[in-house]
Amino acid sequence: MEQTSVRLVNPKDLDRNPDNPRLIFREDEMQALQDSIRAQGILVPLTVYRDGRLYRLLDGERRWRSALKLGMPRVPVIVQPKPEKLTNIMMMFAIHHAREDWDPLPTALKLEELETVFFDRNKRKPSEKELAGLASMSRGEVRRLKKLLGLPMRYRKELLKELQKPRTQQTLTVDHVLEATNAASALRKRHIVDEQGEDQLRQAIITKFRTGVIDNTVAPRKLARIARAVERDELTLVAAQRVVDTLIKDVRYTIDDAFKDSVEQVDFEHNLSTLIDRVARLLDEHKEREFKASTTTREALIALGERIRDFLRKT
Repeated sequence: MEQTSVRLVNPKDLDRNPDNPRLIFREDEMQALQDSIRAQGILVPLTVYRDGRLYRLLDGERRWRSALKLGMPRVPVIVQPKPEKLTNIMMMFAIHHAREDWDPLPTALKLEELETVFFDRNKRKPSEKELAGLASMSRGEVRRLKKLLGLPMRYRKELLKELQKPRTQQTLTVDHVLEATNAASALRKRHIVDEQGEDQLRQAIITKFRTGVIDNTVAPRKLARIARAVERDELTLVAAQRVVDTLIKDVRYTIDDAFKDSVEQVDFEHNLSTLIDRVARLLDEHKEREFKASTTTREALIALGERIRDFLRKT
């Protein structure tokens, strides 16, 4: 059995872990790490396991890549026993999960492989809870990553290409694509667009994110509000389709424009009506419980009554 003490190994005798979810190694970030290692050396040993004549990395691939670039003759390593396939993937997730620079799309692809390996061993798919435990994640994180796996392949490739760039140069993120996807899906569910229109709308939104026409990541959520207005018969299907068609065809037309041109007032008044209903229910409940209104509540209701009367006189 291998000892866990630190030893020095030629970095050429190391190899990457095939189950490491990290696929992106940005040049600017690697350069900064190389500069640090050049000045101080490798302060934290790499964690490896022996695999035949080589050592495979469990933790420290960026340090290893930097050592090769710098031509270092030896790197410090701690040797662990070789894990089986499922354990190896689980260890990769556990080791790297807490790192903020872990990109979600490569992680999603490795999560898919983790699910496959679990199935091969247990002859069933893991539940969402089991998968979250295997990957050292929350169930919410698992659901988000699975949404990425549902994206068409061309968007996955586009995102992977974008992820290669320094973060400051990226114009498209996973969140942009997910928000565009969710918005287009909401409109299709209400039959405002068909399958082709859904894809055209998603691409139009993504393009507008890239060009800066849309600069708010969550702006596409307003399209879901348009869809709900159609469902409530507060907006005609034709009116909704008109603004969506403009959104697809006009490169300068924004989601805020579409919202304003279709449902802004209706949506505002729906929210106002919902709040009025809630206040009315609370007043009824207050009366049913035979509470005595406090001075603060009385003053607030009197002031509200005056504002309501003023509003009705002016509209």
